[in-house]
Amino acid sequence: MGRSRRTLPEELLLLALDPTTGTTAQPQSLDLGLAGAQLVELALAGRIAPDGDRIAVVVPRPTGDPTLDCALELLRRRGAPVRAVHWIGGPRLGLRQTYLSHLERCGMVHAVAGQMCGVLPTTRYQATDTEISREIRTRLDSAIRTGVPPDPRTAALAALAHAVGLGKHLYPGNEGRSSRSRLRDLIRHDPMGGLVAHAVMDVQNGVAAQPRRNSAPAGRQAPAGGRGAPEPARGIPAQPHHGSMARAAAH
Repeated sequence: MGRSRRTLPEELLLLALDPTTGTTAQPQSLDLGLAGAQLVELALAGRIAPDGDRIAVVVPRPTGDPTLDCALELLRRRGAPVRAVHWIGGPRLGLRQTYLSHLERCGMVHAVAGQMCGVLPTTRYQATDTEISREIRTRLDSAIRTGVPPDPRTAALAALAHAVGLGKHLYPGNEGRSSRSRLRDLIRHDPMGGLVAHAVMDVQNGVAAQPRRNSAPAGRQAPAGGRGAPEPARGIPAQPHHGSMARAAAH
């Protein structure tokens, strides 16, 4: 996989990055979204495929992207298809920082050192080329505005953005309500993106241990009330002693 195309995790992170503050929106759920975005990207690359509500490795050949290849190798080591909700809800904490460091190495963002309360050191990240972020946002806006079925990559990006709660960041207030609703509806245009997005929301809602009765995400309807963003994260499994993706990617 060459570097001519940005990966979905990179695009999701750039979409969440606030150009003014240099911070990321929805930082807690973003780790889950990035883990899901890796699955979609690997599926688009032909390395994995959905098997009901599970993910199976079909081609273990590396993609050439170190962060994706780390995820692919961990999936391969499982030896059997794994439920998407279990993979996303597993030890994935730290992916946000892993991808921020990755984008910095690629020259897509630069780190800005600072202090909190004049004492605690902080690091913020600014996009080095705001045109890239604008292009990503334009694709999303166009899919929402025109109603034309988007390509699978954009549909998956929309599904993940909704799943992690970026709708209220991208389209705030009452005036953004219809856009948030259409963002949620784009989930039906990509089955893999829909499967992963629903898994992300299930983890946040603490239902990761319960098998999904209907594993066809494209036909699943939004919960009653039609809110534009999922519930706040609850009960996210944390398994820090099993080796996070951030540490694995660093090697």
